[in-house]
Amino acid sequence: MVGILTFLHARLAIALLALAFVLAVWGSYGYLRQRAISGGFRSTYLLLAALTAFQGLAGLAAMAFGERPHYLLHLVYGVFATVFLPGVYAYSSRGAHDREAVLLAAACWIVLVAYGRGYMTGLVR
Repeated sequence: MVGILTFLHARLAIALLALAFVLAVWGSYGYLRQRAISGGFRSTYLLLAALTAFQGLAGLAAMAFGERPHYLLHLVYGVFATVFLPGVYAYSSRGAHDREAVLLAAACWIVLVAYGRGYMTGLVR
């Protein structure tokens, strides 16, 4: 069971890195073109937030079965990403369209770094 959870947690981390990069580029391009965020971007952003929460649950389940990350800082990156993404979404939805675009794009770049650091600190050497 632990092997499956660890495998799922590691592979989902790679998928989240790729999805965050795609969203960061997509949001930045839209902002630079002075376009409002599309419904497709919003739904994919929310999917990123949901998958991040699922990723955290898989990691917690692996920890419950005795698996541990290489560095405990790994947990900080996971909690940060899980709380940060929905928080920025809620905050940005109350403003102008250009502000929403820049905030969501910046959030994707920031969380991309957090995912990368989380991936590096979670690897067992």
